[in-house]
Amino acid sequence: DILYGTNNEFGFDYLRDNLILDKSERVQKILSYAIIDEVDSILIDEARTPLIISGQAKESEKLFVIINTLAKELIKENDKNCLYDLDEKSNNINFNESGFEFLESLLKKNKIIANDESLYEAKNIKLIHNFYSALKAYYFFHLDQHYVIQDNEVIIVDEFTGRLMPGRRWSDGIHQAIEAKEKIKIKKENITLASITFQNYFRQYKKICGMTGTADTEAFEFQFIYNLETVIIPTHKKMIRKDHVDKVFKTGKEKLKAIIDEIKNFNDKGQPVLVGTTSIENSEQISKILSKEKIKHQILNAKFHEKEAKIISQAGSASMVTIATNMAGRGTDIVLGGTVDSDLDQQKKNHKDVVEKGGLHIIGTERHECRRIDNQLRGRSGRQGDPGSSRFFLSLEDPLLRIFASDRVATIMDKLNMPENEAIEHPWVSKAIENSQKKVEARNFEIRKQLLEFDDVYNDQRLVIYDRRNQILEIDNPYKLLQELISDTLEFEIQIFFMNNETKTKENIEKFYEKLLSTYGVKIELEKIDIDSSNQKNFKNKFTEALNQNVMDLLRKKFSPFLDNTEALKFIRSVMLQISDENWREHLNSLDHLRQGIHLRGYAQKNPKQEFKREAFELFERLIDAIKLSITEFFLKVEIKENKIDSLSEGNYTQDDYQTSNNQMNQPNTKTTFIRDNKKIGRNEQCHCGSGKKYKHCHGKI
Repeated sequence: DILYGTNNEFGFDYLRDNLILDKSERVQKILSYAIIDEVDSILIDEARTPLIISGQAKESEKLFVIINTLAKELIKENDKNCLYDLDEKSNNINFNESGFEFLESLLKKNKIIANDESLYEAKNIKLIHNFYSALKAYYFFHLDQHYVIQDNEVIIVDEFTGRLMPGRRWSDGIHQAIEAKEKIKIKKENITLASITFQNYFRQYKKICGMTGTADTEAFEFQFIYNLETVIIPTHKKMIRKDHVDKVFKTGKEKLKAIIDEIKNFNDKGQPVLVGTTSIENSEQISKILSKEKIKHQILNAKFHEKEAKIISQAGSASMVTIATNMAGRGTDIVLGGTVDSDLDQQKKNHKDVVEKGGLHIIGTERHECRRIDNQLRGRSGRQGDPGSSRFFLSLEDPLLRIFASDRVATIMDKLNMPENEAIEHPWVSKAIENSQKKVEARNFEIRKQLLEFDDVYNDQRLVIYDRRNQILEIDNPYKLLQELISDTLEFEIQIFFMNNETKTKENIEKFYEKLLSTYGVKIELEKIDIDSSNQKNFKNKFTEALNQNVMDLLRKKFSPFLDNTEALKFIRSVMLQISDENWREHLNSLDHLRQGIHLRGYAQKNPKQEFKREAFELFERLIDAIKLSITEFFLKVEIKENKIDSLSEGNYTQDDYQTSNNQMNQPNTKTTFIRDNKKIGRNEQCHCGSGKKYKHCHGKI
């Protein structure tokens, strides 16, 4: 009963299990107990990233190309006259009044909107959103840092681990904007079919725990959000690594020169060096300079992911220089002296030699906005009592210092009248940088906390919908559940009828029957329910009972020939699930739209979170009613033809697969059920042709 896997796959399994149409397809058991490796990376760094299973929307690819071209014009115009402000702290763009005016004239000039139309009309709001995405693609998303291009595709680089994330896409049109910017084929935007964050997925387990080398700085968040206590386990052997104070330079050019000098210095001594960079671009820039200087080195980033184990196994060899992007969860200790497969004595000799020279030296080319990522890099050295050292190099042009701490550090530099290529080395400066990191961490925590408060609303509703879904899947006789559901719907319709009509006259009742006929296809003669409407007191109960009986008789008459057929029961279950899923998808879309604009309620002195909870609850009540009404309408109108039962039970019913008139029922059966010769190939299995691709990307491509 122990299952090992990755966090992404567990999350997606959970979502897929709540999209299945038969309980035999379920893969997960009860969420009882989870042990999470690199727990800070998963529950904190990735907490803001929702897992989304999506389908394609009907967005035009041409539109993204046009908007990308116009965005370039906007950027040129902005350089001359300020049209918008860039907020690098929150990765946001804010248009000013002249910016909106210029954008509107640009759209009219290019005939995207009519001359008499306004940019603020409801149908044009999406255009503004697309322009925001296009500008963000240029200002905040950079090639070989946030993404790489492989096989004519934009692949995201994980900012915490430096690994590629194929198959993942940015939402809100960002991915399409980047594809347009890089002039590669634009894939359609996706709509959400199911989503969950790691925060809410893992909080569903009865008990969770985890381990990591860098949890102490986030102890408060673990306690506050997950109710987890952080326990520090002392090192097996005493830590003897020397962590030098940071060196801060005025410009990036001076910093780069100092890094190369430091690498040369340690390389000449025969010490191994590990250089940590924040982007692929930086790692390749240092690699080029080292190649010119004829210094032997190896490079580990998302582009060389396959060679990871081999690169790390030799990173501790004498005079070896390794350049790596983020080192979170690399999973392999760097052995001093390197590993020699066949000769153990030689390996011991190499180990002793490197230990005597001072062990592995870590060079950080930039401070990350999160202290834990820096600690993970430092922690590659000085393991198991080994000697080692570390130092970070910074410049006032680094994003962290430029955005959060440049003024204070620049003032210190100016007062000290620092000459070129000289660095500040002082504990005060290191403290100022650490305080900047704490500020960013606190801000990120607030964002995650706020995200959780909003996502809790989604989660409460998700749990109710998934619980109802499981009820439909588990029940042996879905026809019985269908009867209960139709009874509920009739009661709901009768309640509305009684609320709207003070007197229960014959005319009013006749109008109600007409509504039942138009909405549900249920034809009831006025004489069939002969109730004295003058006796108003018991009329409602008797009317409900009689109408319910009448409708149930109609339903029984329709389904009784098929109730012994397991395929017919599968069909009932399948349709109920799909109607529920379809309505849930539309509801998720409505919630997303509600959430995007809810912060504006703050201007009306209202609490956006409370407003969101209130309106989301109203939407959810409507969703539950809509699911019941849709299922009732479908099954009261449907006429099943026997030869259609098998195909419908597969779960993809269409309007053509059911009829609303009785004349189809008596037609002769001219079709036979299709029987497959071979086992059905799953969409994620390897293709039978031997191409090595998944079936869905090869012969199963839609």
